[in-house]
Amino acid sequence: MIKKEEVYKIGIFNKPHGIHGELSFTFTDDIFDRTDCDYLICLLDGIFVPFFIKEYRFRSDSTALVKLEGVDSAERARMFTNVEVYFPVEHVEEAEAGELSWNFFVGFHMEEVNHGVLGEIIEVDDSTANPLFVVELLNGEELLVPAQEDFIIGVDADNKNITVDLPEGLLNLDEVGTEDE
Repeated sequence: MIKKEEVYKIGIFNKPHGIHGELSFTFTDDIFDRTDCDYLICLLDGIFVPFFIKEYRFRSDSTALVKLEGVDSAERARMFTNVEVYFPVEHVEEAEAGELSWNFFVGFHMEEVNHGVLGEIIEVDDSTANPLFVVELLNGEELLVPAQEDFIIGVDADNKNITVDLPEGLLNLDEVGTEDE
């Protein structure tokens, strides 16, 4: 059984394309094209299910048409409409550093070098030009932290920990519940 911590979200299947079972796929990370992993994982009825990729072709830098093994008709492809697509974390090491999407870090604990553990990254808000980590603080509140490589000083993927050095003033830790309280 595939567990949530073994995968990270890379996109969503939109709708069938044509009559032969192709799916329109909007992705935030093209890691499936940069590694030797030949399957994607779909979240179906709360369960992570792997599907082998038969073929795919890019339509733009964020969309592709994907053909999955065993999905040979528009009717079968309709079952995947609006289904979230995930990628196995174990294959991420094959990608070169700097090629990961921000969504890879969902589930990581964020530690700030001067203030200790802040909390857990629960999602990435990429609705603006500058993506933000949504961090659930230890006191249950949410904090938005800019997702910028310049702030990241260490990543421990095995222990799901990211260490950041945030500019002074970005955090008002008197109002933010941290481990030190």
